[in-house]
Amino acid sequence: MSDDLPELIDVSVKQSEEKKVEKNEEFKMVGSKRKNRRKSAVDAEMMDNQENEENTIFEDEQDAVNEDDMQIDKDDPVQRISFPPVAPEKLKDGKFEIRKIHVPPNRFNPLKENWMKVYTPVVEYLKLQIRFNLKSRNVEIKTCEETKEISSIQKAADFIRAFVLGFEIEDALALVRLDDLFLESFEVIDVRPLKGDHLSRAIGRIAGKGGKTKFTIENTTKTRIVLADSKIHILGSFKNIALARRAICNLILGSPPSKIYGNLRNIASRALESF
Repeated sequence: MSDDLPELIDVSVKQSEEKKVEKNEEFKMVGSKRKNRRKSAVDAEMMDNQENEENTIFEDEQDAVNEDDMQIDKDDPVQRISFPPVAPEKLKDGKFEIRKIHVPPNRFNPLKENWMKVYTPVVEYLKLQIRFNLKSRNVEIKTCEETKEISSIQKAADFIRAFVLGFEIEDALALVRLDDLFLESFEVIDVRPLKGDHLSRAIGRIAGKGGKTKFTIENTTKTRIVLADSKIHILGSFKNIALARRAICNLILGSPPSKIYGNLRNIASRALESF
């Protein structure tokens, strides 16, 4: 028994030493994890500080640039970008525009009688070239080197088209002198599909006895109206055309003229109040 005792003591000592070593290793591992966490937190703070410093430096540089621009503007207020007006020759690109307006047979004689009244404003005021082609029965308009405005050919085309549709030459000339006038055309069938006697009665309601209803709409809305069979042409400003078109559509739909007169009186009174 005495011989076995030292061996037992040695085993217990070895086990206790191994346990101590394992405990030390575990303690060291925990400590290393905490250190890594601290290091990562410190590194993140350092990165955030660097980014903030870079952003502040960039903002300071931008502010400095803006201050320099402000100083330049204050010192030299005359230095601004100015675009000179473009010459009409450059807009044309060396090409001449041509417009053709067909003349129906019923407007051939009126155009022949009033040709000088049509020719004078187009040539002298708008600086365009104009002629009447007898073969194709078209009025042809063309720009030339003396034409100053690009919109002149469109004004001339609207002017001749209005005269061809049946407007008086004095009323059509307003399209040349003013910029806010337009032409609008529509048919009775577009509002309501009517045929035979119903269509003729609708046209009669629009015209009225001796043209009274048509003249009343024209004077109230400050427009000009032409009734050509089932087609209706209106000349005026955008708002006035809308008022006249509404009154005509109500007549086509069957409203009595007396009701239309009442609506037109209200429109006239509102117009006077606005003035």
